[in-house]
Amino acid sequence: MARIEVKSEITGTVWQIKMQAGDTVASGDTLIVIESMKMEIPVIAEEGGTLVEILVQEKDPVAEGQVVAILEE
Repeated sequence: MARIEVKSEITGTVWQIKMQAGDTVASGDTLIVIESMKMEIPVIAEEGGTLVEILVQEKDPVAEGQVVAILEE
């Protein structure tokens, strides 16, 4: 199984977690929503698979390029 790291494209704060570990994820699904400068930016899975772990919690700060979730194909 391939391990896929899902990274944040922006710096901000985790506003909402949309999926949980164990969920089946399709390419294009929103995993997390990050609030940055009063905008809500989705973190989208670029590939499908199973969500293994969410590495952040709601209200956590995140940096651009930070790994926020792990998927397995």
